[in-house]
Amino acid sequence: MTVYKPTWDLDTIFKGGSHSEELKGYIDETETLLSELETLVYQFLPPKNPEQTDQLTSIIDKRQETSKHLGEFGAFVSCLTAQNVNDTAAGSLVTKRSELGARFGNIMTEFDQKLVQIDSHVWGTMLKTPSLADLSFVLEERRRKVKDKLDAAQESLMNDLSVDGYHAWGQMYDTIVGKMTIELDGETLSVGQAANKLNTSDRDQRKKVFDKLQSAWSSQSDLFTETLNHLSGFRLQTYKHRGWDDVLKEPLEYNRMSEKTLTTMWETISKFKDRYKEFLQRKAQLLGQEKLSMYDVGAPLGDSNQNMNYNEGAQFIIEQFEKFSPKLAEFTSMAFDKQWIEAEDRPGKRPGGFCTSFPDSEQTRIFMTYSGSLSNVATLAHELGHAYHQHVMNELPIMNQGYAMNVAETASTFAEMIVADAAVKNAANEGEKIALLEDKIQRSVAFFMNIHSRFLFETRFYEERKQGTVSTERLNELMVQAQREAYADSLDEYDPTFWASKLHFHITDVPFYNFPYTFGYLFSLGVYAKAIEGGHDFEDQYIALLQDTGRMTVEELAQKHLDVNLEKPDFWEHALDLCRADVEEFLELTS
Repeated sequence: MTVYKPTWDLDTIFKGGSHSEELKGYIDETETLLSELETLVYQFLPPKNPEQTDQLTSIIDKRQETSKHLGEFGAFVSCLTAQNVNDTAAGSLVTKRSELGARFGNIMTEFDQKLVQIDSHVWGTMLKTPSLADLSFVLEERRRKVKDKLDAAQESLMNDLSVDGYHAWGQMYDTIVGKMTIELDGETLSVGQAANKLNTSDRDQRKKVFDKLQSAWSSQSDLFTETLNHLSGFRLQTYKHRGWDDVLKEPLEYNRMSEKTLTTMWETISKFKDRYKEFLQRKAQLLGQEKLSMYDVGAPLGDSNQNMNYNEGAQFIIEQFEKFSPKLAEFTSMAFDKQWIEAEDRPGKRPGGFCTSFPDSEQTRIFMTYSGSLSNVATLAHELGHAYHQHVMNELPIMNQGYAMNVAETASTFAEMIVADAAVKNAANEGEKIALLEDKIQRSVAFFMNIHSRFLFETRFYEERKQGTVSTERLNELMVQAQREAYADSLDEYDPTFWASKLHFHITDVPFYNFPYTFGYLFSLGVYAKAIEGGHDFEDQYIALLQDTGRMTVEELAQKHLDVNLEKPDFWEHALDLCRADVEEFLELTS
């Protein structure tokens, strides 16, 4: 039996970590590419006829090469800062990454402004030429979006100021969290390690850990109030100067999604919450409680014998993937073999998990803390789904690899569902089946209630932030109000400091890092239904869908590959029926 190491190998990318000489040379190459791209862009004259595509093609080729380098460097820095929060040299590289990113942003702002100057007829004809046709969607998208922005000089100024303003506040948050520790039963734990302890079946221990975490986040909440207010303030000022009134404009455009689709999704979910309220009430009864507290929501029911060490978890995931997609299983086996995964349970790591892509070397890396629970197995499968998505995109031009977060969650959630379903089917007895089915339903609770509370909180917070800074006390109030509504008033104790503990509220890469998770979950159910139906061509159809995620809107993607209209409730209702079937089975088994 193959034995897999739970630590990743970064030396195959750049040997020497944050002090790597190879990395220094690569940064120099990246800066040279930026200079060459800058020269090409500033010398570019908008063509007067459709045959003049040479300059534009040269810029696009150089842009793609530069983008690969920036992505490679940026992903490596993310890995360094995650694996060791005390790596000060990596902290310096974060600043360098922001500077290079801002410079690239300024160059592309100038490029986009010149695209607008091309006559519409000339532009339309150019996009049909062989050298540009494959990139027509993303190029047209760039040209359209720039019309909503300020002139090049003002956009460049904002990019430059964001390095030590906007992005610096996000880095400050990461630094503070990285230094936080919790003393628990004689151990000194990171907040990520402590959060993993909430999975215990011992309620007294869960309560103890929850209280310790509340105390830790509360002790730093004034600092996190500063980071959140300044992050949102920078965003709102940017929107104000661009003339944008709706705070959802940027996240919806980023996710290539209509507001009607988003509204329909949440409205349909809200109609289904009564059944989930019954589930939470039944779980409270089974745990001997009148009502669940927030720290009970994710608590396991009974003791499943399917807890797995890292090696067992890896083998289980590969075996289950094989049943749906041999290519996915083959890729996953390679990721374990080549040590693309950092899963070791040790202090000094950043909390949470992620998958990051190295576009130049065409590799990926997965980060998490694995402690043996089935939830960890599901998380690992989830991140491997992300990695496979990028793997099938590698053969495309990098400009067509820019898929948004909502469809990024499709492959990951699909992979997670394969493993969750398999765990239920492999249950040794009815008691274990109940425990595993409940664990599977927890994912729905997370997407329909927890994520919804984040969306409600952030939407309301931004509206209040328009009037001025929002206090710590008010942030706590808004958080509890959002949780109470999203959980249909099913709990007796909520998590007022969740806004401080959840990285997604403080991240600068993507605004509203919440609703895409729920979209991806429900959209992946449509894909999963196709997979269950079988058919020898499913695997190829699945890859084709993933490869289209970077070059069309989600509405177009759903119409083409699933033959559904996302702006109507039918698709969402059908997906939710699949989720509700799990709840029905659970309620029947525990009646």
